[in-house]
Amino acid sequence: MVRVIAHRGASAAAPENTVEAFELARELGADWVELDVRRSADTTLAIHHDPVLADGRAIVGMTGGELPESVPDLAAALDACAGMKVNIEIKNWPEDPDFDPSLALALGVVEEIQRRGAQDDVLVSCFHLSTLDRVREADPTIATALLHGPRYGTWADLASLVAERGHCALHPWDHIVDRWYMRAARDAGLEVNVWTVDNEDRMRELVALGVDGICTNVPDVARSVLDGAA
Repeated sequence: MVRVIAHRGASAAAPENTVEAFELARELGADWVELDVRRSADTTLAIHHDPVLADGRAIVGMTGGELPESVPDLAAALDACAGMKVNIEIKNWPEDPDFDPSLALALGVVEEIQRRGAQDDVLVSCFHLSTLDRVREADPTIATALLHGPRYGTWADLASLVAERGHCALHPWDHIVDRWYMRAARDAGLEVNVWTVDNEDRMRELVALGVDGICTNVPDVARSVLDGAA
């Protein structure tokens, strides 16, 4: 069964990456929640997509106590997602102002997962392969997936690289997924969770292609489409 992954929670109906959005995702039929983790000025693992708040303040320059109440930490987010699986995306890209070359952010995420004994309930994804590798090194029992767009060579080469490093899935941009992409992923033994898909017809196409998960801002729509395709 294709899984419904609520992108930053039920983000079309509630503020993204908030406890409200995560709890609403459950009500709207999501199987999984996808959320974003960034580093702060202390050990707080902040749930936020962009490196800066709406007022321009950089999250990396703020402690947990200085963050707005609307920005939960990873522990609070996981509490809000109880009963669902969680895709934790680590935001750590070299071009971002909060890039962490030490990869300590990855270790902080692993430690929180281990503290909760939640290894079977999460999947960690990232665009930065070295960050993802660090998660695997720290705890090989945590499932990991590479996020990516079109900026790679052949899909077969990419899939082979990801599989060789022990990661279990690819998380591609929707526009690049076709039967050739799926063949490369399957030949490497990888799952495929696609982002970000809100169009019903495209959801049906992806189901027909055999994807494992659809990351969407409208989990209720995806739930209806997938239940109808069952």
